[in-house]
Amino acid sequence: MDLGTPHLRLERRGRVAWCTVDNPVQRNALSDAMYAGLGRAIRTVEDDPELSALVVTGVDDVFIVGGDPAAHAADDTSLNEDDLPFTRLHRTGIPIVAAINGHCQASGVWLAVLADVAVASDRARFRLPELRLGVAAPWSSTLLPPIIGLARTKELALTSRPFSAHEALAMGLIARVVSHDDLHEAAMRTVDELCEAAPEARAAWKRAAHQHISLVDERLVEASINTAEAKEGFAAYADHRPPSWSPRHTESEGARING
Repeated sequence: MDLGTPHLRLERRGRVAWCTVDNPVQRNALSDAMYAGLGRAIRTVEDDPELSALVVTGVDDVFIVGGDPAAHAADDTSLNEDDLPFTRLHRTGIPIVAAINGHCQASGVWLAVLADVAVASDRARFRLPELRLGVAAPWSSTLLPPIIGLARTKELALTSRPFSAHEALAMGLIARVVSHDDLHEAAMRTVDELCEAAPEARAAWKRAAHQHISLVDERLVEASINTAEAKEGFAAYADHRPPSWSPRHTESEGARING
């Protein structure tokens, strides 16, 4: 099943579609084509009567680390809201499980929150790094306060500190933590449990539950990655240097001049 990019694999396992993010060279960072492909994966399951659910996972030790700034800049894919996965995740009635196999950052966290159940490996690590790249990340500031509370959201977003799967579980960001070797089996068990719910009742319940989570205008997301600060943050990341606003930038410049 072609999703329009070689870095997403969609395969059938019985009545379940497995979408694997497979871009290890870029640490499973998502290009525009990959964002569109995730939206297409959801739509594929919605439209196929022989498919009942979707599992999203990654390869190696990475789930999703967010968008790829270089790929975004070079990609001429024209996206609209219906192409992207997050609004569709918010609205879909099909069962969706996030099988978080490793590092989960930025839009990986958004996907985990909007999936029906997020099951994480005990090796998974989480982080909200966007502000260090100069990106305001409206999805994070909208999604997370009603889920984990405003104080904790501010601490995690403003400091960008990493946190473990067990801490993510304790704060209510994910639903389950399992042994890494048991992750795929646990995801399939979760799918089986979700599919025992009556489909129309399940979809109605999800619509009611998701009323507590606001949608984000994708134009705000696009604007957040096109600011002067974001361009500097992406350039600094590519150059392996501190961005201009960082105290470490001043220190490194001083050391360079004095050296």
